[in-house]
Amino acid sequence: MLDEGDDPRLPHRRVPNCPVPLAHLHELGVLTWKLDLEATSLLEQIRSERGYLYSEVLTLCRESTQDFDAKVQGFFKEHTHSQEEVRFILDGSGYWDIRDFDGKWIRFAVGKGDMIVLPAGMSHRFTLDAKNYIKASQSESRK
Repeated sequence: MLDEGDDPRLPHRRVPNCPVPLAHLHELGVLTWKLDLEATSLLEQIRSERGYLYSEVLTLCRESTQDFDAKVQGFFKEHTHSQEEVRFILDGSGYWDIRDFDGKWIRFAVGKGDMIVLPAGMSHRFTLDAKNYIKASQSESRK
């Protein structure tokens, strides 16, 4: 992705665009699933196999989230976690940015039905897209 521009909610694609294959995200340790929100058995199986203890729902929406801009800016600051970061997108959309092996940002879009697991220690940041709305389940790992 391009690191230019003031609005992180825009796609920031290179011209010409340089798509990154999903297999490359997997090489970096990112796990991905596309799940049907109505069929919860696979979600429960993943949670059980991976040892996720609980889940809470986070909703970011300009109209209903207190301190919306501050929260969105906080998620967009580059950071890492000592455990996996697990998100299941229930509604809405946004962008994850992760560091590639060479330190450059890779941006990928997430939307309804996407489950993403970032490995512990991976530099990342998150932002909404121009729709300014996402609802996501976040799980805690016992690993």
